[in-house]
Amino acid sequence: MEQLFQKPIKFTFSGHDSFQCRQLWLKKGYDFVNAGKSFNDESAVVDLGVGKNMVSSIRYWLKAFGITSENDVPTDFGRKLLNNEGWDPYLEDEASLWLLHYQLLKLRLASTYHLVFNEFRREKIEFEKKDYLAFVNRKSQAERGISFNERTVGDDFEVFRKMYLADEKAASNEDSFAGILSDLGLVGFYRAIREPNVGSNKGREVEEGYFIENNDRPNLPVVVFLVAILEQYASSTSIGLNNLSSDIVGPGSLFALSRSGIWDKTQEAVQKYDFVALQDYAGIQELQFREKVEPFNVLDHYYGKG
Repeated sequence: MEQLFQKPIKFTFSGHDSFQCRQLWLKKGYDFVNAGKSFNDESAVVDLGVGKNMVSSIRYWLKAFGITSENDVPTDFGRKLLNNEGWDPYLEDEASLWLLHYQLLKLRLASTYHLVFNEFRREKIEFEKKDYLAFVNRKSQAERGISFNERTVGDDFEVFRKMYLADEKAASNEDSFAGILSDLGLVGFYRAIREPNVGSNKGREVEEGYFIENNDRPNLPVVVFLVAILEQYASSTSIGLNNLSSDIVGPGSLFALSRSGIWDKTQEAVQKYDFVALQDYAGIQELQFREKVEPFNVLDHYYGKG
C-alpha cells in the first residue's frame, strides 16, 4: 500500500461542504471516476444522483480516504477495494470500514481525524466541542501550517461527530444519515446533569460531550491491525509492544486500543500468520517479522483474492 502517512504542510478543516461521507458514496464516486468522468461536468449531479454540493463532498472524501489521487485518478488502494471484482466494493465486511478509518488517519488530508485520535485524545479522553476548538486554537499559535477559524473548525468537528456517531434525532432527511464509520464504536457520546453550586442562582445544566477511550476492540479484525503495523513500521523487523501502545503511528493511537487489546491482537496475529512472531527479551516483548510481506498481499489473502 502507498506509504502516505506524512504530515501535510497545511492543515485542512474544510472541503466536505459540511456533509459526512455516506455508505454508498465511495463506490458511487469510484465508479464515476473509473469511467473517466469529471466532477466538473454538468452531468455529475445526475450521474451521481446527489445535489451539487454533495458532488464536491464526494470528491473530497474520495481523496481523504485515499480512493483517488489529487488528480481524481483511482489509486491502487481504491482499485483494490472498490473495483467490482475488488476486495469489498460495497463495504459489507467490517474490516473494510476499519481500513477506511485507518486510511483517513494515515493520509491526514482531513486534519481533524488525525488530530483527535493521535494528539488531542492524549490530553482529554472525555471532551466537548469547545475543548477541541481550544486545542486547535492553541496549536495554531504554536505551529506553522494551521490557520484557525472557529466557525470552520467547528463545522469540521460536527462532520467528524456525524462520521462516527449515528444522529439520535435522525429523521428521513439526507443530512441526518449516519456517517460511514458510525458502526465502529470508536466515539462515544455522554449526557450528564450538572448540579448548580451551593448558593448559585443557576439551575441544573445539561452537559453533553464525547469520549474515545482505549479498550480491547474485539470488533477490530486482526488483519487491519497487522496491515497498519506493516505500513507504519515498514523499515523495522521488530517492534516493542510498548511502542505499539504509545507511538502516534501505532495501533494504540490509531484504533484506540488498550494494552490488553494490543496483546490480544498480537497473539492472534502470531497464531494466524507464519511470518509473525512474539519474542520476550528480559521482560521486553517484541513483535517480530520473519520476512518482509506486502500489506496488499495480506489483504488479498484476507478477502480471498490471493
